[in-house]
Amino acid sequence: MTHDCSFLRDLPLDDDRYSFGDSHRAGHAGDWGTRETEEVRPDAVVWPESTAEVSAVLAAADERGVPVTPYAAGTGLEGNAAPTRGGISLDMTRMDAVLDVRPDDFQVDVEPGIMGTAVDEAVAKHGLFFPPLPSSGDISTVGGMIANDASGMQTVKYGEIHDWVLELEAVLADGSVVTAGSKAVKTSSGYNLKDLLVGSEGTLAVVTRATLELAGRPEQIRGGRAIFDSFSDAVDAISDAVRSGVDVAKIELVDETSATMANAYTGSSLPDIPMVFLEFHANHGIEDEIAFCRSVFEAHDVSRFEVGDEEEMDDLWQIRREMAFAVEAYDPDLSPLHLGDVTVPISEYPEMVRLVRRLADELDLLIPCFGHAGDGNLHYSVLVDESDDDHIERAREAQTEIVHTAIEWGGTCTGEHGIGRGKREYLELEHGEESVEAMRRLKRALDPNDTLNPGKMFPETVDGGRIEN
Repeated sequence: MTHDCSFLRDLPLDDDRYSFGDSHRAGHAGDWGTRETEEVRPDAVVWPESTAEVSAVLAAADERGVPVTPYAAGTGLEGNAAPTRGGISLDMTRMDAVLDVRPDDFQVDVEPGIMGTAVDEAVAKHGLFFPPLPSSGDISTVGGMIANDASGMQTVKYGEIHDWVLELEAVLADGSVVTAGSKAVKTSSGYNLKDLLVGSEGTLAVVTRATLELAGRPEQIRGGRAIFDSFSDAVDAISDAVRSGVDVAKIELVDETSATMANAYTGSSLPDIPMVFLEFHANHGIEDEIAFCRSVFEAHDVSRFEVGDEEEMDDLWQIRREMAFAVEAYDPDLSPLHLGDVTVPISEYPEMVRLVRRLADELDLLIPCFGHAGDGNLHYSVLVDESDDDHIERAREAQTEIVHTAIEWGGTCTGEHGIGRGKREYLELEHGEESVEAMRRLKRALDPNDTLNPGKMFPETVDGGRIEN
């Protein structure tokens, strides 16, 4: 499906703000999780540099029935930013400014195209930081994080992105500019439009400014790793530590398969056995918390528990930071068919991990497991030979059982990557038909022409349907 986007020439946009060129269109046809066979090129790419320009593009596109897919760094894993029906790819990366830092209020105003780590760099001189940054914060934008309600390694202590967003400026499908939330740390005024927009994956509005809450950098930061001979002991230790109230800022799981892949990718020489990476934040008494964690882990037969200062642990943390790249690069004959991020209640986490490993054995699949174990978030990759139909079928069987079981146990099909188009089939299973219909009503109310990011979120859009009025 193609759309006439020549109207862009008539808008108040400089020539360098839009392109119909093949290379630009090809570069916006997919994101990190999109397969080449799924790619649909947009008919034009637009790089707005102001809220007014976003508004003008959306108003004109909505009037003409031209779909608009918001785009940023392209690091999504569920095809969230990949167009499904052509139209305009609205690339927000040129809106990347820090607008204002208010250290006395622990706040910063930023544009959506700024990289996550740049926020920390801008506020560091004030002794502040933005706690919920995902591990991909150096290659992903704040706007993308807000769109997916992302989270990261420190979620177990600090929460998700939505916990740290105070106010948003956003443009609706018809070009209307709205403000959601406020700069106060709490409000009970009106509908909570801000939290509706966070996690909506660009299907309801395009964020053009965000006020983020900050935290004071802790005076004490210590990190390390625990090594286990048994993977079962490792996951049980994590669950026990969290349920016992250990105040840990990061608690990350890496199984032996993932360790092997990370070593091959980074050139490190960590043992190819189950590991738990840890980090503690405190202003005082951090040694007591470390001792508490050690005692819990010792009850689960930890073979080694080592802690150092922040600088000493940086090399150890590299293996976890590079994990997604390591899995992708491990075997040129295998590709990730499914990049999972199910999340379950912490008491169910050990059994969730055991289920994945059992399925890997029974179906003869390579499924490395790692993730933000402290909040029950399990990342896994089902690797397949794409030329082998039987291999693909077994991988799909594993993915279906993993997700269905996570939902059955009170969890979710996606802890932080969003629905996009990769997990649309699970939306009703997780939320129920009536709840999903309520979501459709919201979509129709705010975007009656299905202009913004069509083909995402809802199950009926899998085959190119519309959210009909």
